[in-house]
Amino acid sequence: MPEALPVATIRTQVTVPLAFPDGYTTTARVFTFKGLVDGREHLALGLGDWAGALDRLADGGAAPLVRPHSECLTGDVFGSQRCDCGPQLREAVQRIAETGGFLLYLRQEGRGIGLYAKLDAYALQDAGLDTYQANVALGRGEDERDYTAAAQMLATLGVPRVRLLSSNPDKAEQLTRLGVDVAERVLTSVFLSPANAEYLAAKAAKAAEVEAADELAGRAPDRPVSR
Repeated sequence: MPEALPVATIRTQVTVPLAFPDGYTTTARVFTFKGLVDGREHLALGLGDWAGALDRLADGGAAPLVRPHSECLTGDVFGSQRCDCGPQLREAVQRIAETGGFLLYLRQEGRGIGLYAKLDAYALQDAGLDTYQANVALGRGEDERDYTAAAQMLATLGVPRVRLLSSNPDKAEQLTRLGVDVAERVLTSVFLSPANAEYLAAKAAKAAEVEAADELAGRAPDRPVSR
């Protein structure tokens, strides 16, 4: 049975023009919230014809495309090549704007361990650990991200059903447990570079591990996946 969620409300909303370094531009309706369980300043960006997407959903049509994107200061802002977060954010904004939907920008840096700890983990990765092993070596969980606030935001926006733009099966599993109907998981692109090859290999291995564990536990597999 889905977990019961505390009710959140919209605090304010404002239109913000967006511009990316490669020249791509669009406009977002940015929502802030009150009552999110972790008290963090998460944002929802309504992109493209997001209002029309909500209307279509209410009429029984297709679910809007939604990406929960965890904050990555080094990748999103400074263009770090050690991860693929910046390119994933850029891709997600355009793909969602083309169809109408939401990007949830979640303030959980470094898989939930924070910015300084993430940089500490980088130092351990330089010594040979992968990104998950480094978090554990710091006394943290492999991945401490929690999507309860994301589920609250979707409920507040009137989005009970989503097409989830993510290659991470844990996001789909958590959101489903929290009462969000994940109609489809749409995979993100692969942004491979010499600097992030080991990082991406570790992510792919972890995703395969999660999916294998779900099968062994008898949990229902993901619904059809688009590429």
